[in-house]
Amino acid sequence: MTGSDEALGQRDERLAAVFRDKPEMVIDLPEWMLPYEQADAYRRMDDLAVVEIAGRDSIAAAVRGVEEHGYGNLLPVYAYTGSEHGPWGSIPRAVEHLAERLPRVRVHPLLVIGSPGFWRAVNGRFVGDLIRLFGHYTPCTGCHLYLHAVRIPLARRIGNVSVIAGERKSHSGSVKINQVGQALEFYGRFLDSFGIRLLLPVADVADGKQIETILEMPWERGKEQPGCCLSGNYRTAAGDIAPETDDVMRYFTDFAGPATRKIVSAYLEDRVPDHEDCAAAVINDPDAEGRVR
Repeated sequence: MTGSDEALGQRDERLAAVFRDKPEMVIDLPEWMLPYEQADAYRRMDDLAVVEIAGRDSIAAAVRGVEEHGYGNLLPVYAYTGSEHGPWGSIPRAVEHLAERLPRVRVHPLLVIGSPGFWRAVNGRFVGDLIRLFGHYTPCTGCHLYLHAVRIPLARRIGNVSVIAGERKSHSGSVKINQVGQALEFYGRFLDSFGIRLLLPVADVADGKQIETILEMPWERGKEQPGCCLSGNYRTAAGDIAPETDDVMRYFTDFAGPATRKIVSAYLEDRVPDHEDCAAAVINDPDAEGRVR
């Protein structure tokens, strides 16, 4: 084993430990993960994009993003949530698939970020209040907002670069409440309000086989990626989607959006906020930004 291989192995072990322990890691990324000199180098690149690392859709989105926008440098970023499970190995393998698919693009070392407190404040702590206010509760909508928003401080730090994500409006006819068109538009507007462009290159790709065509490899839906303990929670036993889209959008505009804005704004001031207080302030004040009713 060469010194370089040994260093890469040690870095992977450290990333796996972050994935396992899920510390508060949004703005205070350790030097071994993102050295200051490397962050400065990223700021000088004019063809860099942050890439969401999840399952096959995120990798296909990165491929499409390069085809459509000509990126020569991709920074893969995995963000952990409060409800996932599965082997760490699927995440670096996804990065390997991306590098193999785009041999002429430089795929930079993987970063792993996240905040259990952030995720909990928007998706778990105030379930009773959310049901009272909006008549329903699902963590999936707030979770996807979190996954996009938690990358904002990093994207700002390295030069206000765009973020590429694998959201799709339809999965071979199956619609997810957190990926309806209105939700995707909301995510885009939210990031845009912080000066970050959210690119969703496969949003209109409905056929899963087309995703495999973009990837140029077989990749079964839902495989080779972490799972979620709460997956499908918004569906009835008959398979129907329980919340109405209008109710979900009211949840975004009247709670999740303003609460997440408070949290992200604090991060951009280089401080870790009291996530729960940020969310509670929106619930408790009917006149707070976001018009909670």
